[in-house]
Amino acid sequence: MEYIKGKYKSSIFKNDSNGYQVGLFKVKESSSELESINGKTLTFTGYFRELNTEDTYIMYGKYVFHDRYGYQFQVSEYERCEPDSKEAVMEFLSSSFVKGCGEKTAKKIVERLGSNAINLIKEDKNNLLNCGISKKSADKIYDSIISYYDQDEIIIYLKELDFSVKEITLLLNMFGNKIKDILNNDLYSLIDYIDFKKLDRVYFHLFETTNDMRIMACVIESIKNITFETGDTYSYKDEIISYMREYFQIDLDEIFDEVMESLVKKRKIVIYHNKYYLYKTYQDELYISYALYDISFYNTSCLHNFDNLLESVEQEYNITYNEEQKNAIKTVMDNSITIITGGPGTGKTTIVNGIIRMYQLINMIPDSKMNQAIALLAPTGRASKRLAETTNFGSMTIHRYLKWNHETKEFGINEYNKNEHRLIIVDEVSMIDNELMASLLHGIEHDCKVVFVGDEFQLPSVAQGNVLKDIIASDMFAHVRLKNIYRQSDNSFIPILAREIKNVSIESDLRTKKDDYNFLECKKSDIKSMLSEIILMSIDKGLSEKNVQILAPMYKGENGIDNLNIILQELFNPKTNDKVSVKIGPVEYRENDKVLNLINNIEQNIFNGDIGYIKKIDEKNSQAFMVVDYYGNQVAYKREEVGTIRHAYAMSIHKSQGSEFNHVIIPITKEFNRMLYNKLLYTGISRAKKSLVLIGDIEAFLYAVNNSYSVERKTSLTEFIMNKFNNINS
Repeated sequence: MEYIKGKYKSSIFKNDSNGYQVGLFKVKESSSELESINGKTLTFTGYFRELNTEDTYIMYGKYVFHDRYGYQFQVSEYERCEPDSKEAVMEFLSSSFVKGCGEKTAKKIVERLGSNAINLIKEDKNNLLNCGISKKSADKIYDSIISYYDQDEIIIYLKELDFSVKEITLLLNMFGNKIKDILNNDLYSLIDYIDFKKLDRVYFHLFETTNDMRIMACVIESIKNITFETGDTYSYKDEIISYMREYFQIDLDEIFDEVMESLVKKRKIVIYHNKYYLYKTYQDELYISYALYDISFYNTSCLHNFDNLLESVEQEYNITYNEEQKNAIKTVMDNSITIITGGPGTGKTTIVNGIIRMYQLINMIPDSKMNQAIALLAPTGRASKRLAETTNFGSMTIHRYLKWNHETKEFGINEYNKNEHRLIIVDEVSMIDNELMASLLHGIEHDCKVVFVGDEFQLPSVAQGNVLKDIIASDMFAHVRLKNIYRQSDNSFIPILAREIKNVSIESDLRTKKDDYNFLECKKSDIKSMLSEIILMSIDKGLSEKNVQILAPMYKGENGIDNLNIILQELFNPKTNDKVSVKIGPVEYRENDKVLNLINNIEQNIFNGDIGYIKKIDEKNSQAFMVVDYYGNQVAYKREEVGTIRHAYAMSIHKSQGSEFNHVIIPITKEFNRMLYNKLLYTGISRAKKSLVLIGDIEAFLYAVNNSYSVERKTSLTEFIMNKFNNINS
């Protein structure tokens, strides 16, 4: 690790919330062999609590090259240097940091106490009185010096607890000198800033045995983990006791009720009918029930001249709606809340187009006002883009609509600052979890129309809840199930197969090739070679990774996503001399690679599930180590941020939800048995738009069709909705 020593000059950029800073540093001394560093001003980057121009610092890190700024010093650790000469001590004592001490007083102190004056003052305030200084001035000087050096001691203390520089900066920026008290008395309250495992390690630096603070924190973490793993919104007593014993070696049998009572008083959990909820999860379910109840009682019916206007829409779109489709559109116009569900090929998009146009005509909304009146939303960026393309109307993700702030983890649109659209259509509702649905309902006025569109048979949300299914199960809202399938050709089979899977009744001959379907039987050991042949044939036909998507149930294993991506990368994007590549851990990334984004970042307009392509890799550029193009939106990544993407030649069926791909290939093998179940298979197959190829074992396919592995989630939303409508307080 290299170092530079000198003085901070000024800031070029500073993020006050996390302490990240780009600035200028005048180098007096360094370990570098680079020419002309000493005596020059250098750009530095890193995380800092506070820097001032009067102190001397030593910074440890490495040099990186930036296209725009040239060489920069990337700081991993730093410390403030104590004055080490009489001149430096005098300069410090007469600086703005020390109250009650001018140049004359500073000179008097140094003449008496020498270059070790500061340490002598910190050790004993009386040393100042021995310099002929009044008690009043001595008090001011002593208090200033102690206050100045307190922060250094806290930084050293936090380092000893194994916090990183970034974490230390964040904690000091948030809590200042109070951080010591927080660590000792309420350590786990820092969970919003530091992950639980790290806090739990810090706990055992501070305490020898488990106390009440840790027990309660571990209970909260246990319920979080149980609900995350299962998708449930509550847990039972025996589940919590078992998890605490297995993962934290804490026995709750004798003290369970006492601990839970304390957590209820602290508003950390809610106990309802012997069910244990995290406080926020309970409030979200309760609010969804209240908001849907409230919306449903506003009269938003608008059926004026419906039949005539629908005829004009049919002429405009050159389409004839059948009775099922007419009923769906009419139901929306007549109700405040409408649910429209159906599998692939049932015409959901056609109906959405009709709803938008009919609402405009009935309410006489000019084109210029449509975006103020109607909002089209989806849970993922890819689903939102698809919705916009198929409706020719602006669409956005729910996170963007609610103005998600990545740093504060809060929505800018909320119960205090609502959007005022009159018609809100939400697609792919099966993907929406309790928390996001509650946030959406907080952020809209309730005297509006809401249309929930989705496929109730698809996989539920990744996070807690089963919102779409629960709302339908309450039977309190208008619900249109679309059953008719509109084939693309007489031999179109994908929607037929999806319906047969859903009905757990395969009546078709799976071995017979169709216009849009083929099942290629082979042993699991031959899947990779057969997949390679199909890809090479596809490339010869002019198809690329943009047109073809491989979906698989699992990441690990011989035919898992990780292995498939290695093979597919060589086929779609082979290594060449003019293509920059870099290895991060076991994974090699290349320019032009197809990648999948794993996080929501509204500031950069990227969302979990977005697919992009690596446009540039530059190891010398700390700020733009990798540039990925997402649908024309170019996003720069630092090296440490590359963990938020992964290759997307093959991706999981879970991650594909909300997307459609022209050509889908799915390997099916008994190797995947643990993850082969009906809903997963249905979701994967319904992603295919133009063609579907299955490779592997028909027996494994039939096993998945008949396996209802997905356990019903434990949720309370249906009950809460019904209670609300029946005027029961829940």
